[in-house]
Amino acid sequence: MSDTTTGTAGRRVFIDKQSPKAYHALVQASEAVRATAADAGLDRVLVELINLRVSQINGCAFCLDVHTKAALRAGETTQRLGVLPAWRDTELFTPRERAALALAEATTDIANATAQEDAYEEARLVLTEDEISAVIWVALTINAFNRVSIMSRHPVRGLPRQ
Repeated sequence: MSDTTTGTAGRRVFIDKQSPKAYHALVQASEAVRATAADAGLDRVLVELINLRVSQINGCAFCLDVHTKAALRAGETTQRLGVLPAWRDTELFTPRERAALALAEATTDIANATAQEDAYEEARLVLTEDEISAVIWVALTINAFNRVSIMSRHPVRGLPRQ
């Protein structure tokens, strides 16, 4: 009998460690995307909201942990982080943030052409072309990191609540 979390059947290759050149290229791409986002005028909080929303959709615990901490460091509130999965049902997010989140979701659910068209329409009302491009690049990059962490089963470290 094999245990899928600790036994041989459950062990995963940490592909970032196994193929460091490829992972380093992804890190370099993310650094370029971070600069692109800053140059386009996306603040760190918005970038982290995109990272978190995409990671929520993909179910990447490792990236959720990393980017929750980063969002808090950037000044995001726990209230907004708590309601992020239901951002459409609250007025806590600005029209610009809402457009970016919709575009990030459409980038993540690439098979939904209707969502893509709707997201682009909304984004064009409140975001510049540079901002639209940057949002998509941020979403593309975190999608890639989500897949690295999910396929590697990167652990979330910390103490359980007592």
